[in-house]
Amino acid sequence: MKYKSEIDRKFSPVILGWREFQITADKPVGLMVEYADGYNFRFDCKIGNDAEQNYRYIERIVKSMLWIVGGCRVYIAGADDVAKRLATDYAKGGKRAFDSDFMERVYKQPFEVIACERLYEAFRRCVKTGGNVKGCRIGFDAGGSDRKVSAVIDGEVVFSEEVIWYPKLNADPQYHYDGIVSALKTAASKMPRVDSIGVSSAGIFINNRTCVSSLFRMVPDKKYSLVRDIYIRAAREIGKKIPVTVANDGDVTAIAGGISFNSNRVLGIAMGTSEAGGYLNAKGGLNGWLSELAFVPCDLNPQAAADEWSGDIGTGVNYFSQDAVIKLCPAAGIPLDEKLSPAEKLKVVQELMKIGDKRAKEIYRTIGIYLGYTLPFYALFYDIKLALVLGRVLSGTGGDLIVETASQILKEEFPELDMKIVTPDEKFKRVGQSIAASSL
Repeated sequence: MKYKSEIDRKFSPVILGWREFQITADKPVGLMVEYADGYNFRFDCKIGNDAEQNYRYIERIVKSMLWIVGGCRVYIAGADDVAKRLATDYAKGGKRAFDSDFMERVYKQPFEVIACERLYEAFRRCVKTGGNVKGCRIGFDAGGSDRKVSAVIDGEVVFSEEVIWYPKLNADPQYHYDGIVSALKTAASKMPRVDSIGVSSAGIFINNRTCVSSLFRMVPDKKYSLVRDIYIRAAREIGKKIPVTVANDGDVTAIAGGISFNSNRVLGIAMGTSEAGGYLNAKGGLNGWLSELAFVPCDLNPQAAADEWSGDIGTGVNYFSQDAVIKLCPAAGIPLDEKLSPAEKLKVVQELMKIGDKRAKEIYRTIGIYLGYTLPFYALFYDIKLALVLGRVLSGTGGDLIVETASQILKEEFPELDMKIVTPDEKFKRVGQSIAASSL
């Protein structure tokens, strides 16, 4: 590992450990996750003679497949002992019960880990969406710390607004509904009419309805029905017959990248309140995957920070979000007022970066190291030509340092990858999600 952080010396990239493991492993193993409507993703690899090492790495790969692709069935061919142990971990009360419970909520069926002799062929989907620019359109981006809305006429932005809000801290669905409606009405007032509404939101959505979303994590189950169709109901406040499309914010990022750079094979990563991911495949469509990169492992350090929601350690949310910046502040020697919101804490570091503070520089350099060694791990699952990174963490010169550091690592440590890191201009970094959402 050529590049190391001065403030996170224990960072241990999954990709480096995995590559070393595959060099010594010699027994073929097949892994597969099955997601919606029989679609699946297959991953072929090898294991060795060390049972603990085998489990350590296969468990991280399966975890990654679940959160990148999704699914309620995991098939393992050629490693019955690993399958048995995984089944225990993903059972009710097991170490990975959060993951299996989450998948059951999304796919509405029991979660299973199945040992088998061999796997059937991969069967993938491709969904075309985005790229619609004609007419008067509203694009709304529901983030965890702020909400953004844009009014777009024939592809030209006539109005954009960003408002601080706290959806993750509010249990009352009315708080969320009022904020969404307020944003939509503001955008609508800037155009002669509204032809369509596109929504980019953290979470998983099927038929424009919320399956699971971190934005509504405080909403109790007995009131969750009020957020399932919250965007549909909010759109009706603007017009009962106005079409609305809701998409995961990461997928919207990928669509935006495809439009902006006239390219396919785009992995979009939005670094904001959390880490959102989305992917535009080689055919210019979506795979129908979850791409919930916030839960995907990137660090093998056994003392890595735990995700407060899932309880797992070393996952993307603590490496590619405003929480990553905040997490690194104590080691960098930057004091933060605990009364500040996460977004306000990030701004403290951004202001220090503006004046060339060395502590702030090391924080952004460290996140660049995280990114440089994690993108090659993502490339095990995605065919990536462009990695489009944006979000509030990428704003300012700190974002430039992240991209510069990660790009250098890709060039020197992973020259075999046909991948380039790109980022939009400053305005698009902050409101690009809502603008791209308008094209849904």
